[in-house]
Amino acid sequence: MTARYRDMLFSPAVKSRQAEAGSRDKYARLDGAGDEGGDALADSEAEFIRQRDSFYMATTGADGWPYLQHRGGPPGFIAVIDDHTLAFADFRGNLQYISVGNLDGDDRVSLFLMDYPNRRRLKILGHARVVATDENPELMARVSHADYKAVVERAVVIRIEAFDWNCPQHITPRFTEDEFARLNAT
Repeated sequence: MTARYRDMLFSPAVKSRQAEAGSRDKYARLDGAGDEGGDALADSEAEFIRQRDSFYMATTGADGWPYLQHRGGPPGFIAVIDDHTLAFADFRGNLQYISVGNLDGDDRVSLFLMDYPNRRRLKILGHARVVATDENPELMARVSHADYKAVVERAVVIRIEAFDWNCPQHITPRFTEDEFARLNAT
């Protein structure tokens, strides 16, 4: 767990629960060791992100309710722009626009990226902005995939504040059809 991630999420209420459960001492020795500039992705995080074909994104609505949405596309549809920035094509879906509507009022997002076969997960906190398709052609070219026949409605750019690799406990391995076929071919 990075210090920045811990500092952002370990509220007084969380610390109280940790104390009740006996895990507070484990984290207390790290208090105050955060990086105010935000966490930078290393090559290992960037490669993990590039390999994903889906993730979950949480936003918060005007009434305070969290909203969690699945985003998917071809492997690599999440572009690593630099060590603090991600972007992805927002493909046409169910036409509810809850996530992008929520971003109009609160730009904070939480991403959850899973690697089920290898039982790994990466959690990312950031600030998102919506970019219209005609606003930045270079960005659109970077997040679009000619061989993926979905309509790109916009791009979403995320400035990373913090991230955390989470433990593999309780992750049931799952495989896509392609992953399963590769396993059976060997």
